[in-house]
Amino acid sequence: MLSSFTFWRFKRADNAEVSVFEVNIRFVGGLLSAYYLSGKEVFRRKAVELGEKLLPAFKTPTGIPWALGVGRNWPWASGGSSILAEYGTLHLEFMHLSKLSGNPEFAQKVMNIRKVLNRLDKPQGLYPNYLNPNSGQWGQHHVSVGGLGDSFYEYLLKAWLMSDKTDEEGKKMYYDALQAIETNLMRKSSNGLTYIAEWKGGLLEHKMGHLTCFAGGMIALGADGAPGDKTGHQMEQAAEIARTCHESYARTALKLGPEAFRFDGGVEAIATRQNEKYFILRPEVIETYMYMWRFTHDPKYREWGWEAVQALEKHCRLEGGYSGVRDVYASSPNHDDVQQSFYLAETLKYLYLLFSDDDHLPFEHWVFNTEAHPLPVIRKDKTDTPNEVE
Repeated sequence: MLSSFTFWRFKRADNAEVSVFEVNIRFVGGLLSAYYLSGKEVFRRKAVELGEKLLPAFKTPTGIPWALGVGRNWPWASGGSSILAEYGTLHLEFMHLSKLSGNPEFAQKVMNIRKVLNRLDKPQGLYPNYLNPNSGQWGQHHVSVGGLGDSFYEYLLKAWLMSDKTDEEGKKMYYDALQAIETNLMRKSSNGLTYIAEWKGGLLEHKMGHLTCFAGGMIALGADGAPGDKTGHQMEQAAEIARTCHESYARTALKLGPEAFRFDGGVEAIATRQNEKYFILRPEVIETYMYMWRFTHDPKYREWGWEAVQALEKHCRLEGGYSGVRDVYASSPNHDDVQQSFYLAETLKYLYLLFSDDDHLPFEHWVFNTEAHPLPVIRKDKTDTPNEVE
């Protein structure tokens, strides 16, 4: 295994079409985590080498990176825009790349992204999902805490935590964004289920994606640092979102959650469209259970996690691994025969942590990147070395 890393050769992002976001969270994040957990130099060296291959993607008039390499964004993304959850989910890894390489360019690239965002007017304090890297102007005003937006907010909070709570800019951006989300997107159903809707040009779509369910854990993680006396309020919000997401599982035949669920037309926490009824082994609900268990030790979060384990074993486990299912409301599973990589990286890892002791990868020493790769808190008063951060 290790010898194969020695022969890895990476293409530059200006001559290969790769997802800068996916390469960063999966490969750079994974290599960094492997280095910090093992102390093996090959992982540090390869993380820095791969990070250097991504730098050409930042060659834009604004410094907002391209999604797929120099000059290339997703063709469907609002007039050539870059995507908030992609360019906004580089900070943790790039700060560690600067720390481990001594090259300040990585940190400078991600700090510049913040400068661009802070100069822009935010509609109702919200961050639209699309930003043109040439003009530095928002694309269409679509706001989501799920797909296209999700991990941007996560990384604002975790940047502050990873900095040993010295990154005041990240902290302020996170809590300001959360306040705008609460005011404009967070709603309660007629039966008392709290959900986070999507915002399209000022109109709410009362839909919550499975991806959005990470927000319960995020809000709980940040509650202790909330301004004023909002800690208890934010923990209540986190618990309510966790309950809503659990309901999205409980209201299906397979006890697995749909890709998205709605709160309109007399239904609550149920997918009403066929293309939203699938389950692809996503981790976000389990992730929130893990954080809620760590912060409250309420046994229901482990009980809910165990319900998910039983459903995964019953309906998703096949001879060659685990498969997604096409309709969670069907009486028996119709498998898609795909085991997503995040199932191993995130879903199973969060389940393991949910049933582990709190001192296993404790939050005061580690933050998890959005692919659940643990990265150590960067202490200002000491130099962490691998295997000494616990």
